[in-house]
Amino acid sequence: MKIRLANLDDVPAIKIIMDRAIAELQASFLTKEQLAASTAAMGLDMQLIHDGTYFCVVDDGQIVGCGGWSRRATLYGGSHSGKRDDKLLNPKYDRARIRAMYTHPEHVRRGIGGMIIAKAEQAARDEGFRAIEMAATMAGKPLYLSCGYHIESEWMDTQGAVPVPLATMVKNLSDNLPE
Repeated sequence: MKIRLANLDDVPAIKIIMDRAIAELQASFLTKEQLAASTAAMGLDMQLIHDGTYFCVVDDGQIVGCGGWSRRATLYGGSHSGKRDDKLLNPKYDRARIRAMYTHPEHVRRGIGGMIIAKAEQAARDEGFRAIEMAATMAGKPLYLSCGYHIESEWMDTQGAVPVPLATMVKNLSDNLPE
């Protein structure tokens, strides 16, 4: 498997992975109504591709996972989502964001998410960020815990017609900094 920056030609394949990951990997954590609300609220934020902060993991010529990070204030959601804030974060006092992590359901538990997390954390570290955060789905929490994140808070996303549970998870990018 190889990891590379995503480009505009990847968007159709990324959207398929996102839809399948939401429908299949979150099914045991959410009701049917919450799955529909997740599909409506989540998705690809094209700003990530334009900023060069979104990655694809490719195996045998096929995209099997995607995700990235952001130096912008928006915490989660696709380009179409509400509550967007494209303001640039200040690495001296803001946390970078992990964004839009998805693995094709037929390729889970092969290290894809970990590859993306490691690449995103290093890129954020290289830009001077000292900490990073995300809005994690219930299905994603075990991966992020295994990558050294901790749960700061659990809350309900109310962007859609039905509230969906999420967790703010954070990690220091430097060993000697408080979170």
